[in-house]
Amino acid sequence: MTPMFAANTIPAPFHVPPLEEMFEFPAIWFPGTLYAINRTVILTLLAVAIASLLFIVAFRAPKIVPGKIQALAEAIVEFIREQIAVQVIGHDGHKWVPFLTTLFMFVWINNLFEVLPGINFPPTSRMALPAFLAVLTWLIFIGTGIKHQGLRYFKEVAFPPGVPIPIYILVTPIEIVSVFLVRPLTLAVRLFANLLAGHIILTIVFLAVNAFLLNPRGFPIGIVALAAAPMLIGFELLVGVLQAYIFTILAAVYIGGAIHPEH
Repeated sequence: MTPMFAANTIPAPFHVPPLEEMFEFPAIWFPGTLYAINRTVILTLLAVAIASLLFIVAFRAPKIVPGKIQALAEAIVEFIREQIAVQVIGHDGHKWVPFLTTLFMFVWINNLFEVLPGINFPPTSRMALPAFLAVLTWLIFIGTGIKHQGLRYFKEVAFPPGVPIPIYILVTPIEIVSVFLVRPLTLAVRLFANLLAGHIILTIVFLAVNAFLLNPRGFPIGIVALAAAPMLIGFELLVGVLQAYIFTILAAVYIGGAIHPEH
Protein backbone atom coordinates (compact mmCIF):
# COMPACT_ATOMS: atom_id res chain seq x y z
CA MET A 1 0.00 0.00 0.00
CA THR A 2 1.46 3.35 -1.00
CA PRO A 3 1.34 6.33 1.40
CA MET A 4 -0.93 8.25 -1.02
CA PHE A 5 -3.41 5.35 -1.26
CA ALA A 6 -3.43 4.94 2.50
CA ALA A 7 -4.01 8.65 3.02
CA ASN A 8 -6.95 8.67 0.60
CA THR A 9 -8.73 5.62 2.02
CA ILE A 10 -8.18 5.63 5.77
CA PRO A 11 -9.50 8.63 7.68
CA ALA A 12 -7.00 10.22 10.03
CA PRO A 13 -8.97 9.66 13.28
CA PHE A 14 -8.75 5.86 12.96
CA HIS A 15 -6.03 4.50 15.19
CA VAL A 16 -5.63 0.97 16.52
CA PRO A 17 -4.01 1.34 19.94
CA PRO A 18 -1.08 -0.86 20.92
CA LEU A 19 -1.80 -3.86 23.12
CA GLU A 20 -0.27 -2.10 26.12
CA GLU A 21 -2.87 0.65 25.83
CA MET A 22 -5.74 -1.87 25.79
CA PHE A 23 -4.51 -4.06 28.65
CA GLU A 24 -2.04 -2.09 30.78
CA PHE A 25 -3.46 0.51 33.16
CA PRO A 26 -1.53 2.84 35.46
CA ALA A 27 -1.90 2.44 39.20
CA ILE A 28 -4.54 4.64 40.78
CA TRP A 29 -3.52 4.01 44.37
CA PHE A 30 -0.21 2.87 45.91
CA PRO A 31 1.83 3.06 42.67
CA GLY A 32 5.17 1.32 42.66
CA THR A 33 4.24 -1.08 45.46
CA LEU A 34 2.97 -4.65 45.68
CA TYR A 35 -0.38 -3.20 46.72
CA ALA A 36 -0.84 -1.03 43.63
CA ILE A 37 -4.48 -0.81 42.59
CA ASN A 38 -5.37 -0.11 38.98
CA ARG A 39 -8.45 -0.54 36.79
CA THR A 40 -8.01 -4.31 36.51
CA VAL A 41 -7.89 -4.74 40.29
CA ILE A 42 -10.94 -2.55 40.78
CA LEU A 43 -12.95 -4.55 38.22
CA THR A 44 -11.88 -7.83 39.82
CA LEU A 45 -13.04 -6.60 43.22
CA LEU A 46 -16.24 -5.31 41.62
CA ALA A 47 -16.94 -8.79 40.23
CA VAL A 48 -16.55 -10.22 43.74
CA ALA A 49 -18.89 -7.56 45.12
CA ILE A 50 -21.55 -8.16 42.45
CA ALA A 51 -21.56 -11.93 42.92
CA SER A 52 -21.61 -11.60 46.71
CA LEU A 53 -24.39 -9.01 46.66
CA LEU A 54 -26.51 -11.15 44.33
CA PHE A 55 -26.52 -14.15 46.67
CA ILE A 56 -26.74 -12.09 49.87
CA VAL A 57 -29.85 -10.30 48.57
CA ALA A 58 -31.31 -13.51 47.15
CA PHE A 59 -30.92 -15.68 50.26
CA ARG A 60 -30.94 -13.17 53.09
CA ALA A 61 -34.65 -13.79 53.63
CA PRO A 62 -35.62 -16.62 51.23
CA LYS A 63 -39.29 -17.04 50.43
CA ILE A 64 -41.30 -20.09 49.43
CA VAL A 65 -42.45 -18.20 46.35
CA PRO A 66 -39.17 -16.63 45.23
CA GLY A 67 -38.84 -13.18 43.81
CA LYS A 68 -36.86 -12.45 40.66
CA ILE A 69 -33.45 -12.19 42.32
CA GLN A 70 -33.99 -15.28 44.46
CA ALA A 71 -35.27 -17.22 41.44
CA LEU A 72 -32.19 -16.20 39.43
CA ALA A 73 -29.80 -17.22 42.21
CA GLU A 74 -31.62 -20.53 42.74
CA ALA A 75 -31.50 -21.25 39.01
CA ILE A 76 -27.74 -20.66 38.93
CA VAL A 77 -27.11 -22.87 41.97
CA GLU A 78 -29.39 -25.62 40.67
CA PHE A 79 -27.67 -25.55 37.28
CA ILE A 80 -24.21 -25.86 38.85
CA ARG A 81 -25.41 -28.60 41.22
CA GLU A 82 -27.34 -30.76 38.77
CA GLN A 83 -25.54 -30.16 35.48
CA ILE A 84 -21.95 -29.94 36.71
CA ALA A 85 -21.30 -31.06 40.29
CA VAL A 86 -23.53 -34.14 40.45
CA GLN A 87 -23.20 -35.08 36.80
CA VAL A 88 -19.40 -34.94 36.83
CA ILE A 89 -18.33 -35.72 40.41
CA GLY A 90 -21.27 -37.85 41.52
CA HIS A 91 -22.83 -37.91 44.99
CA ASP A 92 -19.73 -36.25 46.45
CA GLY A 93 -20.38 -33.32 44.14
CA HIS A 94 -22.93 -31.78 46.51
CA LYS A 95 -20.21 -30.54 48.86
CA TRP A 96 -18.42 -28.88 45.93
CA VAL A 97 -21.42 -26.82 44.78
CA PRO A 98 -20.38 -23.66 46.74
CA PHE A 99 -16.87 -23.68 45.27
CA LEU A 100 -18.02 -24.43 41.71
CA THR A 101 -20.78 -21.81 41.90
CA THR A 102 -18.32 -19.21 43.17
CA LEU A 103 -15.87 -20.11 40.42
CA PHE A 104 -18.52 -19.92 37.71
CA MET A 105 -19.95 -16.60 38.88
CA PHE A 106 -16.56 -14.97 39.32
CA VAL A 107 -15.35 -15.94 35.85
CA TRP A 108 -18.69 -15.13 34.21
CA ILE A 109 -19.02 -11.65 35.71
CA ASN A 110 -15.44 -10.78 34.83
CA ASN A 111 -16.13 -11.94 31.28
CA LEU A 112 -19.31 -9.84 31.10
CA PHE A 113 -17.31 -6.68 31.74
CA GLU A 114 -16.07 -7.05 28.15
CA VAL A 115 -19.40 -5.88 26.73
CA LEU A 116 -20.61 -3.68 29.59
CA PRO A 117 -20.84 -0.05 28.38
CA GLY A 118 -18.42 2.22 30.16
CA ILE A 119 -16.12 -0.68 31.06
CA ASN A 120 -15.54 -2.79 27.91
CA PHE A 121 -12.65 -4.64 29.47
CA PRO A 122 -12.62 -8.20 30.85
CA PRO A 123 -10.06 -8.71 33.64
CA THR A 124 -9.84 -12.34 32.47
CA SER A 125 -8.03 -11.05 29.37
CA ARG A 126 -5.04 -10.43 31.65
CA MET A 127 -3.10 -13.67 32.14
CA ALA A 128 -2.62 -13.10 35.87
CA LEU A 129 -6.27 -13.76 36.73
CA PRO A 130 -6.80 -16.97 34.69
CA ALA A 131 -3.39 -18.20 35.92
CA PHE A 132 -4.39 -17.58 39.54
CA LEU A 133 -7.69 -19.43 39.09
CA ALA A 134 -5.91 -22.30 37.33
CA VAL A 135 -3.29 -22.64 40.08
CA LEU A 136 -6.02 -22.48 42.74
CA THR A 137 -7.94 -25.26 40.98
CA TRP A 138 -4.70 -27.23 40.59
CA LEU A 139 -3.95 -27.00 44.31
CA ILE A 140 -7.51 -27.97 45.20
CA PHE A 141 -7.70 -31.11 43.06
CA ILE A 142 -4.23 -32.24 44.16
CA GLY A 143 -5.13 -31.61 47.80
CA THR A 144 -8.39 -33.50 47.27
CA GLY A 145 -6.52 -36.42 45.77
CA ILE A 146 -4.14 -36.59 48.73
CA LYS A 147 -7.05 -36.28 51.18
CA HIS A 148 -8.99 -39.16 49.64
CA GLN A 149 -6.12 -41.42 48.59
CA GLY A 150 -3.10 -40.29 50.55
CA LEU A 151 0.26 -40.28 48.80
CA ARG A 152 -1.05 -43.19 46.76
CA TYR A 153 -2.73 -40.53 44.65
CA PHE A 154 0.57 -39.72 42.92
CA LYS A 155 1.20 -43.42 42.30
CA GLU A 156 -2.27 -43.82 40.78
CA VAL A 157 -1.63 -40.87 38.48
CA ALA A 158 1.84 -41.96 37.40
CA PHE A 159 1.04 -45.67 37.16
CA PRO A 160 -2.63 -46.09 36.21
CA PRO A 161 -3.87 -49.60 37.00
CA GLY A 162 -4.49 -52.08 34.21
CA VAL A 163 -1.64 -50.89 32.00
CA PRO A 164 1.01 -53.50 31.03
CA ILE A 165 4.25 -52.82 32.90
CA PRO A 166 6.41 -52.17 29.78
CA ILE A 167 3.92 -49.53 28.60
CA TYR A 168 4.57 -47.48 31.75
CA ILE A 169 7.74 -46.24 30.04
CA LEU A 170 5.47 -44.24 27.74
CA VAL A 171 2.40 -43.76 29.91
CA THR A 172 4.02 -42.52 33.13
CA PRO A 173 5.73 -39.39 31.70
CA ILE A 174 2.61 -38.53 29.70
CA GLU A 175 0.34 -38.85 32.75
CA ILE A 176 2.62 -36.82 35.01
CA VAL A 177 2.97 -34.00 32.49
CA SER A 178 -0.71 -33.98 31.49
CA VAL A 179 -2.07 -33.99 35.04
CA PHE A 180 0.40 -31.78 36.89
CA LEU A 181 1.54 -29.40 34.15
CA VAL A 182 -0.86 -29.38 31.20
CA ARG A 183 -4.08 -29.15 33.21
CA PRO A 184 -3.41 -25.80 34.91
CA LEU A 185 -1.73 -24.44 31.76
CA THR A 186 -4.66 -25.25 29.49
CA LEU A 187 -7.17 -23.95 32.04
CA ALA A 188 -5.43 -20.59 32.14
CA VAL A 189 -4.58 -20.26 28.45
CA ARG A 190 -8.05 -21.25 27.20
CA LEU A 191 -9.79 -18.56 29.26
CA PHE A 192 -7.11 -15.93 28.68
CA ALA A 193 -6.82 -16.44 24.92
CA ASN A 194 -10.56 -16.33 24.22
CA LEU A 195 -11.13 -13.15 26.21
CA LEU A 196 -7.96 -11.53 24.87
CA ALA A 197 -9.04 -12.13 21.27
CA GLY A 198 -12.60 -10.97 21.93
CA HIS A 199 -11.45 -7.76 23.59
CA ILE A 200 -9.13 -6.90 20.70
CA ILE A 201 -11.81 -7.58 18.08
CA LEU A 202 -14.47 -5.50 19.85
CA THR A 203 -12.01 -2.66 20.41
CA ILE A 204 -11.14 -2.53 16.70
CA VAL A 205 -14.83 -2.63 15.68
CA PHE A 206 -15.83 0.14 18.10
CA LEU A 207 -12.90 2.28 16.95
CA ALA A 208 -13.88 1.70 13.32
CA VAL A 209 -17.46 2.81 14.00
CA ASN A 210 -16.22 5.94 15.77
CA ALA A 211 -13.67 6.81 13.10
CA PHE A 212 -15.49 5.95 9.86
CA LEU A 213 -19.23 6.34 10.40
CA LEU A 214 -19.29 10.14 10.26
CA ASN A 215 -16.50 10.42 7.72
CA PRO A 216 -17.68 10.66 4.07
CA ARG A 217 -14.67 8.73 2.78
CA GLY A 218 -15.05 5.90 5.27
CA PHE A 219 -18.85 5.80 5.60
CA PRO A 220 -19.26 2.31 4.00
CA ILE A 221 -16.67 0.88 6.40
CA GLY A 222 -18.46 2.56 9.30
CA ILE A 223 -21.79 1.01 8.25
CA VAL A 224 -20.23 -2.47 8.07
CA ALA A 225 -18.59 -2.03 11.46
CA LEU A 226 -21.84 -0.72 12.95
CA ALA A 227 -23.77 -3.72 11.60
CA ALA A 228 -21.12 -6.14 12.86
CA ALA A 229 -20.94 -4.66 16.36
CA PRO A 230 -24.23 -6.10 17.76
CA MET A 231 -23.45 -9.53 16.33
CA LEU A 232 -19.99 -9.50 17.84
CA ILE A 233 -21.34 -8.33 21.18
CA GLY A 234 -23.85 -11.18 21.16
CA PHE A 235 -21.10 -13.62 20.22
CA GLU A 236 -18.87 -12.38 23.04
CA LEU A 237 -21.76 -12.71 25.50
CA LEU A 238 -22.01 -16.36 24.44
CA VAL A 239 -18.23 -16.81 24.68
CA GLY A 240 -18.23 -15.28 28.17
CA VAL A 241 -20.76 -17.69 29.63
CA LEU A 242 -19.35 -20.63 27.66
CA GLN A 243 -15.82 -20.04 28.95
CA ALA A 244 -17.10 -19.75 32.51
CA TYR A 245 -18.97 -23.04 32.04
CA ILE A 246 -15.95 -24.79 30.51
CA PHE A 247 -13.62 -23.59 33.26
CA THR A 248 -16.05 -24.76 35.93
CA ILE A 249 -16.82 -28.14 34.40
CA LEU A 250 -13.12 -28.88 33.87
CA ALA A 251 -12.46 -28.01 37.50
CA ALA A 252 -15.22 -30.47 38.44
CA VAL A 253 -13.71 -33.14 36.16
CA TYR A 254 -10.30 -32.76 37.81
CA ILE A 255 -11.78 -32.83 41.32
CA GLY A 256 -13.91 -35.85 40.43
CA GLY A 257 -10.84 -37.65 39.09
CA ALA A 258 -8.99 -36.94 42.32
CA ILE A 259 -11.88 -38.35 44.41
CA HIS A 260 -12.62 -41.30 42.15
CA PRO A 261 -9.37 -42.33 40.46
CA GLU A 262 -11.08 -45.15 38.62
CA HIS A 263 -12.93 -42.49 36.60
